[in-house]
Amino acid sequence: MINVGFIGAGNMGFAIMKGILDSEICKSDNICATSPSIQLFAFDTDSEKIKRLEKYSISVCTSAKELAEKCKYIFLAIKPQQLDEVLDDIKDKITGESVIISICAGITGEYIKSKTIPNAKVVLVMPNTPLLLGEGASALARVEPVSDGEFELVCRIFSSCGEIAVIDKDKMKEIIAINGSSPAFIYLYAKAFVDYAKSVGIDEAVSKTLFAKTLIGSAKMITDSGNSIDDLIKMVSSKGGTTIAGLDKLREGDLEGTVKKACEACTKRAYELAD
Repeated sequence: MINVGFIGAGNMGFAIMKGILDSEICKSDNICATSPSIQLFAFDTDSEKIKRLEKYSISVCTSAKELAEKCKYIFLAIKPQQLDEVLDDIKDKITGESVIISICAGITGEYIKSKTIPNAKVVLVMPNTPLLLGEGASALARVEPVSDGEFELVCRIFSSCGEIAVIDKDKMKEIIAINGSSPAFIYLYAKAFVDYAKSVGIDEAVSKTLFAKTLIGSAKMITDSGNSIDDLIKMVSSKGGTTIAGLDKLREGDLEGTVKKACEACTKRAYELAD
């Protein structure tokens, strides 16, 4: 039996826990069918967040320190601003066997080691909110001395609620804009289309449904069609047609340049949080 604990039961922590519970690797309750099996633990200072765990077979701890003492795998599902306080609380319970999984934006493995023990095992993860629906995208990076088996288990956990990609730990700040923050950018983009539809008298529910399905279908075209993104744009763009007219305006407004600036701002803030 391996104990997996979550310090933080907010949206992201809850999504990961629920992904584990709902996945095929778990036959019933929270005990996974594979060997070794998993027992879930959680701690949060917010009683309302803990309350929603009641209908699941998740053991609730009274403190972060208790959780760290009981669990080999310790998820830091908290905001970066809370990290120092939590690490200070649990550092005496971290051993060479502990595996710390951090989803804190911008925080490095070296920083976590400096606040706990020099040989701490750390896995860095940048997930996103679609994990709540089992459709997440998570980037993972292993920090030595995490073993192959330990890293594989963490990868399986995140695979239970979406797609994963393993990247270099030195690119964890840059990846935030790509999959961590990008849902918010996409929502803002979607809002602009829905707002336009309302302005011309189209029902909001209708436009939201049509545009959302278009996003899903377009994403599948990117991943499954075998065509490049440039080719996909051409497939929709007839010479002299409506799409070209719209694309001209997007390019006139430097959409690509604006997206680049947004990504750069994300990355810059990640480095600031790491200081």
